[in-house]
Amino acid sequence: MYSVLQPNQPVPLSDANLILPMAGDKVRAGFPSPAEDFAVNRVDLTQELVTHPQATFLLRVSGDSMRDAGIFDGDTLVVDKAVKPRHGHIVVAVVDGEFTVKQLYQRAGRVKLRAANPTFPDITPKEGQTIQVWGVVTSCIKRFPV
Repeated sequence: MYSVLQPNQPVPLSDANLILPMAGDKVRAGFPSPAEDFAVNRVDLTQELVTHPQATFLLRVSGDSMRDAGIFDGDTLVVDKAVKPRHGHIVVAVVDGEFTVKQLYQRAGRVKLRAANPTFPDITPKEGQTIQVWGVVTSCIKRFPV
């Protein structure tokens, strides 16, 4: 069982931009700092997350094979088909007609897809089997319960 992405078809990004206010440059994850005046800038999330708009898609993750890479069930992946996949990239691949998200391993002429969860096996192509890298994951969007 592998992390299969849903829905069946990727969702392309539209030409519309999503611009939201940014309060300050950073927020501490350790001890709080004294409050400062917060200048509110506007940040275009499309510009922040998308390099190649015509080749970028959003996919929702189903499963937990990539949890140790910080990718969890229900997260939304930003996938860029224009980025050339390299060893170590997290990629969306098509294996036996199904989408899956894994880390690409390419060494000494060997290719496999590695899970980021020790309970899931690597995907190594068998005789006659093809693994097609569909795109490179460039960002992961998370939603927290509110």
